Amino acid sequence: MAYGMLIDLKKCVGCHACAVACKEAHGTPPGITRSHVKREFEGEYPDATMHIVPMLCMHCENPPCVEACPTEGATYKREDGIVVVDKEKCIGCKSCIMACPYGARYYRENEDGYFGTELNEYEAVMYTAMPQGRVDKCTFCVDRIDAGGNEPQACVAACPAGARVFGDLETLKKQAESAAGFQLLPDEGANPSVWYLPNKVNA
Repeated sequence: MAYGMLIDLKKCVGCHACAVACKEAHGTPPGITRSHVKREFEGEYPDATMHIVPMLCMHCENPPCVEACPTEGATYKREDGIVVVDKEKCIGCKSCIMACPYGARYYRENEDGYFGTELNEYEAVMYTAMPQGRVDKCTFCVDRIDAGGNEPQACVAACPAGARVFGDLETLKKQAESAAGFQLLPDEGANPSVWYLPNKVNA
């Protein structure tokens, strides 16, 4: 089974709970945000509209990042469709960052924490999984999947509006297509595993 995610833009209120939960669950360093909420404004007052779009790695069927990586196995797609980074093999060349059309990859520039060079106990433990000079990204909480899948993805569990659903890609894709769902930047040819249901108010 390949995994995917469906995000309902009618339900998303842009509260950033998903981003905060991801930060808390994975302890990502400053400058690395595996999940975030993008806001775009259209028009002018009084006819202005704000579009809210939660962003994360799209775990593409045809991931440009994998093709761009010069180191075999540093960035790869698992059998379940999840795209991951092997920190042991990543050389930090940033080719994958430039190749990703969704801006979903990040590079850890230095070893600083949120309060300077001296890490607190939490940072000292969590940052070992994200060494300096390596690329990081959303993993669909692959650690939870590999542990049996009983614990939901951090962003899914934290969403107060229930805007995110994680599960079988084919099931979610059919659900999306039956409700005018869409992928971001389809012309890129990456075929993302993250689908969105439109906000009919803003459509």
